[in-house]
Amino acid sequence: MSGKPPPALEVSALRYETPGRVLLDDVELHLAQGESAAVTGPSGSGKSTLLSCLLGLIRPAAGRITIAGTDIGRLSPRRLARHRRDTTGMVFQFGELLPELTPVENVALAALLAGTGRKDAFGRARQLLDDLGVPAVGTPTADLSGGERQRTAVARALVNRPTLLLADEPTGALDERNRENVADLLFSLPGRWGCAVLVVTHDVTVAARADRRYALSDGVLTPAATSQSYRAAVNLPSGGAR
Repeated sequence: MSGKPPPALEVSALRYETPGRVLLDDVELHLAQGESAAVTGPSGSGKSTLLSCLLGLIRPAAGRITIAGTDIGRLSPRRLARHRRDTTGMVFQFGELLPELTPVENVALAALLAGTGRKDAFGRARQLLDDLGVPAVGTPTADLSGGERQRTAVARALVNRPTLLLADEPTGALDERNRENVADLLFSLPGRWGCAVLVVTHDVTVAARADRRYALSDGVLTPAATSQSYRAAVNLPSGGAR
């Protein structure tokens, strides 16, 4: 009988510093599979540094980061890149898609680079885009709306079936309507696909949708208001995304 799956993300006593400045100070964070969290904080508070540590792009001075049961600090650069590819999806503020490719090509490319066969890669890409409501998959990505491009970016992050999905200001470049739609989509992913979702955002109405919410200030991560009370404070309905 199989045991309980490991947490999607465990961060303990994480510290990152540069000469004369501590950017992350004893950060603790636990995220189970199928759970969402949001981190808010002003510019310079350490949000981007936290994501860079979680992606293994920079090495912390102290502490431990475990993703899908593996301590990434113990991995060689090659094994780290493979582990990140297999377990972690990333959604950027501006999508970071290849504009000359169609949405299905953008999404399938991520699967092809992970070693998936062409038929399966394109099949997964088409299914995800259909599920996420991206139309006109034969259209160059540059011709899509901002919301459609960001949904394509979410599909690309999901195509390799990650345990953990990270999002860096994923609604920051969108208008209000698309911001609401993409935020709803992101926080529906744990229930729909079983992955954990961690969103870094300046937008408190986006953060309010998360199961748990944290504030990062001067490198210190602290629990913020509960999801239910925070939704009430920003006038969102209880019970999840709209």
